[in-house]
Amino acid sequence: MKRYNVRKSRIRNVVSWVLSLAMIAAGVALIASFFLASRLDSTATNSEDPGGFNVPKLETTEDESTTNTGPEDKTLELTVPAMARIENDTIPSTVGSDEEALKEYAGIHLEGTGFPWQPEANVYIAGHRLGFPNTESWLTFWDLDKVDVGDEVFVTDATGTKYTYRVFREFTVGPSNTSVTAVKPGKNILTLQTCTLPDYSQRLIIQAELVDTTEKAA
Repeated sequence: MKRYNVRKSRIRNVVSWVLSLAMIAAGVALIASFFLASRLDSTATNSEDPGGFNVPKLETTEDESTTNTGPEDKTLELTVPAMARIENDTIPSTVGSDEEALKEYAGIHLEGTGFPWQPEANVYIAGHRLGFPNTESWLTFWDLDKVDVGDEVFVTDATGTKYTYRVFREFTVGPSNTSVTAVKPGKNILTLQTCTLPDYSQRLIIQAELVDTTEKAA
């Protein structure tokens, strides 16, 4: 019996030691993520070495007609069933360097790109992968890589009209690649962007095509 108790005590000690290490590792990871997040400010840049999260910088929007059609309020709502944190999230339209908006909201619609009510558009929405603790941005686009080809994504405009998109492509591009904002002739597509892990050096891109539009019932 004494030998049994000694063995049981040793097992408890081992379990306690393992749990302690796990808690320490979790604490270190949380602290590291906090400081990492604090330096990954948003930039609108096409540099190969942007130094953190970034969205494409649109050099010109002269040929884009993105604000003179559709609802006066250009705010969108985004729902991605394959993602744990994106459900009816408010998405404002603003420039890619608007860090306050990227902290306050789950993501932003890149000003100068299209809207879902246009017959031909690239609706470009970007959000932080890690984000900032205690803000709406925290981990909201963390699981964008869980979205697969064939999955549906839903966008709702300020009038309540719902736009259903179906994912047709998932890929990674470098930070200088601006082709991801381009319009596909005759199509209305949605582009979701976040940064890649573990070094946030690339852009993870999901693209979906509009397959259904449902107006809000009167």
